[in-house]
Amino acid sequence: MINKKDLLLLSYLRQNSREHLNEVSRRTQIPVSTLYDRLQARVDDSIVRNTCLLDFASIGFGVKAHVLFKVNKNDKEEVHMFLMKSLNVNNLYKINNGYDFIAEFVFRSISDMEVFFDSIDHKFSIKSKEVHYIISDLKREAFLSTPEIMPALFPELNSQ
Repeated sequence: MINKKDLLLLSYLRQNSREHLNEVSRRTQIPVSTLYDRLQARVDDSIVRNTCLLDFASIGFGVKAHVLFKVNKNDKEEVHMFLMKSLNVNNLYKINNGYDFIAEFVFRSISDMEVFFDSIDHKFSIKSKEVHYIISDLKREAFLSTPEIMPALFPELNSQ
């Protein structure tokens, strides 16, 4: 079970993972040496990957879409591997409730995306495909990024 100080550290890292530990220490009232030790020991297990979030439109990739795929059972593994290798897939998830995968695609143009989907339709037996274009990001990577809400999310830690 994660403790209160680890959650506080994770929350500040979710806000800005490039912030210096001295600043995090000042905000959390946790000594820098303790923060460093926690990062090395416990919290490192919770951090999957350090990355940056991009504004794809600013670098010429103005089309983003989430696409749900329902795939013929015989093609499921092949479609999975095809999507895993695709340069235009930003995120890929295996899901349920009538669909097999949801993928976030990033393309330069809608016509590029249509060409890509035509190739998938010709290569594999896709039962159903549902495309949802992303118009704008309203909230992104915000869960556990606000230290003030930790007591509401983890009431069992209020006594610590």
